[in-house]
Amino acid sequence: MTPDTIVLVHGFWVTPRSWEHWITHYEQKGFRVIAPGYPGFEVEVEALNANPDVITAVTVPAIIDKIEKVIQGLDQQPIIMGHSAGGAFTQILLDHGYGAAGVALNSAPTEGVRVVPLSQVKSTFPVLKSPANRHKAVGLTLEEWTYAFTNTFTAEQSKALYERYHIPANGGILWGSVLANFQPGHQDTWVDYHNDDRAPLLFVSGSEDHIMPPAIQQSNHKHYKSNTVTEIREYPGYAHLLPAQSGWEAIADEVLDWALRHARTGPVPTIG
Repeated sequence: MTPDTIVLVHGFWVTPRSWEHWITHYEQKGFRVIAPGYPGFEVEVEALNANPDVITAVTVPAIIDKIEKVIQGLDQQPIIMGHSAGGAFTQILLDHGYGAAGVALNSAPTEGVRVVPLSQVKSTFPVLKSPANRHKAVGLTLEEWTYAFTNTFTAEQSKALYERYHIPANGGILWGSVLANFQPGHQDTWVDYHNDDRAPLLFVSGSEDHIMPPAIQQSNHKHYKSNTVTEIREYPGYAHLLPAQSGWEAIADEVLDWALRHARTGPVPTIG
């Protein structure tokens, strides 16, 4: 049965609002579109900026659990698409048996990906410059946002998107992703790269992405050793905030076509 639902998973420093154009685009094609916020992110951007306490309280397991419960309420497996940290969460969801197919756009790395380009260091420095930020919600200045998210946009576009989408990010989760490769045992962003039962996965990389540049996507892709379809595409000229950059419609259509062509069938995992 062809998937009729698309689940969109947002990343850090933004909320489900960052998917607003994709939601409308896919709904106009007849799909049911669900863009769940992280636990506590059900309020608007402005409210989270005014009171970021819920941001500091959220954890990766809680995020995954919430999205899994959303999917468990569906009649069939959806297509899952995630951006940035949402790309890592998409990989985790697929590894847990969810999704007919997955698309990871400018994805954060899962555990084991050790590539750390200099542009990523600069992009995440506002959080990682101090271990004290592990207990804080850390925002970006407009200048930092422009470098990390919108370096190919005009100054006017970058400012408008900053005002519409930006919220602080959970410093503890970001620090945890850095430390995951140096701590024993499986951490929050671990996936089984040899899992032959997971749904097909497409990595999408913007060539000009500073915070999650192509080298990260390529390394993450190469880690997968399963027999399940795992592919990667790079789009020249695109920055990290690819879902809002001019020309996003063509990418949205291409990744949806890929997902529909490769979608697996099967029941949604039951609550366990």
